[in-house]
Amino acid sequence: MSRGEAEDESGPALALLCAQAGLEVVSELVSDDREAIATVLKRLADEENARFVFTTGGTGMTMDDVTPEATRDVIDREAPGYAEAIRTLSRSHTPLGILTRGVSGIRGRTLIVNFPGSPVAVRQSWPVVEPTLKHAAETLERS
Repeated sequence: MSRGEAEDESGPALALLCAQAGLEVVSELVSDDREAIATVLKRLADEENARFVFTTGGTGMTMDDVTPEATRDVIDREAPGYAEAIRTLSRSHTPLGILTRGVSGIRGRTLIVNFPGSPVAVRQSWPVVEPTLKHAAETLERS
């Protein structure tokens, strides 16, 4: 995807869901590079003060699937419930859902959640994440 091998469909799918939920959307395509991903995550959390940063893709088992590692590099604390819920829901649709390695955590006052790289998986996962966002934002604001 980020190497130009395929068009990113999961990012736009997630952006649409976020917009429909009333969230302001800023979308970026980042290469499959751990340092590049970490740099963008840090900038969005630290400089742009994003309340939520959602990633799509890079959570599989290939050598260039490094989004979880980049996320772990930048978070201060884990918030594992999101990744666990996404994995559980994915497994209810396909046994291959167990292969996703996404993580979720907090950097400062920003929640970072890794979504799978399939637009279908993004749409299936969103209903377990979206209902919690208002409370998560309120909680992070009090941090």
